[in-house]
Amino acid sequence: MQPANIQTVGIIGAGRIGKAMAQTARRAGRQVVIANSRGPQSLASVVEGLGDGVSAGTVKEAAAADIVVLAVMWPDVPQAVEGLEWHGRIVIDPTNDFEPSDLDGHTSSEVVAEFVAPARVVKAANTLVAAVLGSDPHEAGGQRVIFLSGDDGDAKFEVVALFEDAGFFVVDLGGLGEGGRMQQVGAPLAGHNLIRLP
Repeated sequence: MQPANIQTVGIIGAGRIGKAMAQTARRAGRQVVIANSRGPQSLASVVEGLGDGVSAGTVKEAAAADIVVLAVMWPDVPQAVEGLEWHGRIVIDPTNDFEPSDLDGHTSSEVVAEFVAPARVVKAANTLVAAVLGSDPHEAGGQRVIFLSGDDGDAKFEVVALFEDAGFFVVDLGGLGEGGRMQQVGAPLAGHNLIRLP
């Protein structure tokens, strides 16, 4: 299987995780459109700090990218995705629900997948703190490990390519149910900065 020509990453949310994912996408050679609820004009300093290859856009423009990162706080997800066109999109979900008891047995990414249907959702980038996620993944002679899960093989293939191009060692945990459960807050893989040595 050959990777599709995915070159653009849209990021909805310009906080710590949004900026870290912009750094990751740029390290992978992708063009980035970053957006927030306050509009492109509010992101001048953010874009300047992130450097070449990153532009500010509207939320609608960010959602039109090849891969869309939903970098908002968990309670803000429904409002952030409302009214957007998700057909054909791949959505990376790095959100964390810190009270998973409200999920009725589902993982948070399974709930996100319902909000952004028919987009294909890949859970990733939620187990590392933003400062680590955005830094160079080559460390101590090895590569930082990043976990992902998803129910669509082609979508996972593209997200794996993004993170591998950025320098990460990617571990596929399976579907959004079983894999996502291992990535949730309080689960065994949450919060660990692991390095794969050669």
